[in-house]
Amino acid sequence: MKNIFFVGFMGAGKSTVARNLQKRLKMNLVEMDERIEKEQGMTIPEIFEKYGESRFRDLESELILTIGKEGNTIVSCGGGVVVRPENIEYMKKNGMVIFLSAKPETVFYRVKDSTNRPILNGNMNVEYIGELMEKRRALYEAAADVKISTDGKSIDEITDEVIIAI
Repeated sequence: MKNIFFVGFMGAGKSTVARNLQKRLKMNLVEMDERIEKEQGMTIPEIFEKYGESRFRDLESELILTIGKEGNTIVSCGGGVVVRPENIEYMKKNGMVIFLSAKPETVFYRVKDSTNRPILNGNMNVEYIGELMEKRRALYEAAADVKISTDGKSIDEITDEVIIAI
């Protein structure tokens, strides 16, 4: 099987759904942010602080290339992976792209206690989240082969929708 790439805003459910799907399908699993942290020996906020967002995006792009060659992998992508067109192109070429969406209020509820979201530092509110989501929405939709809303659904319900879609 080719790869399955989950894209969407932080807090949309990418990591949780990817882990549940991996258990059901017995595919490999890569959580991009976790793998980048492990490979770099620092947290995402530390990478942003020390090297900036551009370097972090470079690391994401490098990882997308590596994963694409592996195959049979479920990938929980970082929320901003779609800001680079080459990432979208490579994901579409090497698998199926599934856009998990959620309302700004849902995202806020899911991420409000997180300290590992450098894009939201100092802006942890529904209005800012909604604005940033809107800026990225077209990119997520352009990348997606399938779009699934996660609002008000259990992890199993979302995973069932993914399995039907693939």
